[in-house]
Amino acid sequence: MYSKVKPIEVKFGLGSAEFDDEGRVITAEFEKFFLVNTYVVNAGAGLKTLSKRLKWDELFRNHLKELDAKKPVILTGDLNVAHNPIDLANPKTNTKSAGFTIEERDGFTELLKCGFVDTFRDLYPDKEGCYSYWTYMGNARSRNV
Repeated sequence: MYSKVKPIEVKFGLGSAEFDDEGRVITAEFEKFFLVNTYVVNAGAGLKTLSKRLKWDELFRNHLKELDAKKPVILTGDLNVAHNPIDLANPKTNTKSAGFTIEERDGFTELLKCGFVDTFRDLYPDKEGCYSYWTYMGNARSRNV
């Protein structure tokens, strides 16, 4: 995390040994907001770590809510989820794929219900073909899938 303004305080993790050893969260407090950078747990090939992901979602959501009770929160990072079919090139064939399971999508919905905003979808609710991740296989990026 780089900043021209020195944060009031920087904290690492969520207070959970299970996740904090993986270096997934940096929370920087500034005068008027918190900046949180994260790398969300991936559900993994064959969804082998989906249960870990769901546990993470709850802990992380609670962390953000606690911060938000004090001052606004800006969340950045890799959230490892495509929330709606419009956020994925091939949604019908990926409903059992990491990042697009109903459980992961519901977790993101719960975050939005807490008052957080997906700024891209807020500004561009119907814009299609805008992705931020492409697998390294099959020239996915050049094909935008």
